[in-house]
Amino acid sequence: MSDASGIPTPDKTDEDFWTVFSHLVEPPWNEPATDDAFTMDERIHDAVRALAEGISTRLLAYRAAGKPLDPVLMAAPDVQLALLRALYEAKLSVDRLAESAATVAGRSGANYAQLGAAWGGIKRQSARLKWPHAVVRKSASESIPLHYAGGTAVVHHDADADAWWYTATAADQEEKESDPVHGTYAEAIAGATEFLLAHALPDRPSGT
Repeated sequence: MSDASGIPTPDKTDEDFWTVFSHLVEPPWNEPATDDAFTMDERIHDAVRALAEGISTRLLAYRAAGKPLDPVLMAAPDVQLALLRALYEAKLSVDRLAESAATVAGRSGANYAQLGAAWGGIKRQSARLKWPHAVVRKSASESIPLHYAGGTAVVHHDADADAWWYTATAADQEEKESDPVHGTYAEAIAGATEFLLAHALPDRPSGT
C-alpha cells in the first residue's frame, strides 16, 4: 500500500486547495486486495439479486399469491435468467459510471494513458476509443460539455473576467448558472460535478 502521509490534505477554504486539487496524485490508487474483490462481488450480487427478485415473473407470481419466497426458488432456470438480465443492467450501470469517472478525470487533467491504466491496464489508444470525449484539447474560449450523474453541465471561460463558470441541468431537472468566479477549469468542473451529484435522482426501490 502506498504511503499517504506525504499527500497534502488542505480544506476547501484554504488558499492552496484548488492548486492541490488540480495536481494528480501518483499513484492514484492502491491495488485492490483479494478481500476487496470478494466484498465487491457480494455487494454487486446483493444489488443484482434485488433487481432480479423485482423482475422475475415467477417471483412476482409468488408475491401476488401472498406466498413467501423460498430461497430455493432462486435456482429455478427462469429466475436465473432474470438474474442474468439484472446482471446485464449492472453492466450498463458500470459502463455509465465508468464514462462519467473517465470524463471528469480527463477534463481535470488525466490523460488517456492514465485512464487506460485505471481501466484494467488497456492501452492509451483503446482508452481513447472507449471514451473519445473524455480528454479534450480546446481553447479557453470554447464551451466544454460534461455529462455526469444523469445531468449535463457546460463549462465556459469568461475572457473579460479571466475566470471559468458553468451552467448545469441535473437529473432532477434542477438548473444552475454559476458566476464567473472559478479561477481554473478544474475548479469549475469540480463545482459542476458537485452540483450534479447533489441533484442526482435517488435510487429507486426494486420492483418499481
